[in-house]
Amino acid sequence: MSWFRKIEKGLAGSGKRDIPDGLWRKCDRCGEIVYERVTRRNYWTCIKCGYHFMISSLDYVAMLADENTFVEIDAGLRSCDPLGFKDSKRYPDRLRAAARKTGLNEAIVTGTCRIGDHRTVIGALDFRFMGGSMASVVGEKIARAAKRAVESRSFLVLVSSSGGARMQEGVLSLMQMAKTCAWIGKVSEAGLLYVSILTNPTTGGVTASFAMLGDVIMAEPGALIGFAGPRVIEQTINQELPPGFQSSEFLLEHGMVDMVVPRSQIKKNLVGIFDFFSSIERPVEEKARPAILKTPPHIEMKADVGSDAETAETGPKTDVEEETEAGVEGDVEEEPGERPQKNSE
Repeated sequence: MSWFRKIEKGLAGSGKRDIPDGLWRKCDRCGEIVYERVTRRNYWTCIKCGYHFMISSLDYVAMLADENTFVEIDAGLRSCDPLGFKDSKRYPDRLRAAARKTGLNEAIVTGTCRIGDHRTVIGALDFRFMGGSMASVVGEKIARAAKRAVESRSFLVLVSSSGGARMQEGVLSLMQMAKTCAWIGKVSEAGLLYVSILTNPTTGGVTASFAMLGDVIMAEPGALIGFAGPRVIEQTINQELPPGFQSSEFLLEHGMVDMVVPRSQIKKNLVGIFDFFSSIERPVEEKARPAILKTPPHIEMKADVGSDAETAETGPKTDVEEETEAGVEGDVEEEPGERPQKNSE
């Protein structure tokens, strides 16, 4: 019978639809599925819980700089392999893979721009490029950015997002901590303002160097900021860490950062800070005053003829002045702890 035969056609389905990559984003904190365009309009933050997503260095620069004012500098600098380092991959292979992934030559983008119409030299680390690690080129680009800020009398802004120094360059990467600190010191000596912005995460040698040297230190909400990770600290001290340890809010409470600012308000706060410091009148450098020469004690000063008139104007001399003059004229050397006694007569 035909009705017992299996129908080969089966149920008509609608077919699987391919969803293009980058259309949706899942929040790492609350798990909400957020439309990517909505996330961008909301400064790459979750519309439900306010979680700050990690963004690229170029996106961060575009968010802070005035429109069409950013000009990248030192874009051609690339890392080499001074140690011939190899772990599971060769270091040059890792660099090439990171460059293909991000479209960058290194883990930092630096350039000049205007923020609120103020001349600014800006640099932003990119965590996508080998964890935003600080290598020799990163330190060199930060040093050049600081030098340009000094030469152009501009504000300096550095945005940190890094796991620390890059182990593939060994001690050469650690030397960048001292190098960047020295150049930040030159910015301070020049009387210029340096603002450090800390994002999630900012750890290791970056935290231990230029990131925590800002005249003003901003941090994004919920950012992990510290040197070693909390798990390493717990294993070292054998103690349970307090809730929220190494979060930006925890550091604000303990005086390590100046303010915790949502990403949507960072540029507004930067402009306010720049306006304030630009309005301060710098004191005019005083002309060099002539040195006041004191008469050496072994030289005798002769009094003028009109000394009686001077005495009448200045009044009688005190006992201390008489004793001092007597010591000068007689070239008397006092022994330590002894003073010449005045006769009572």
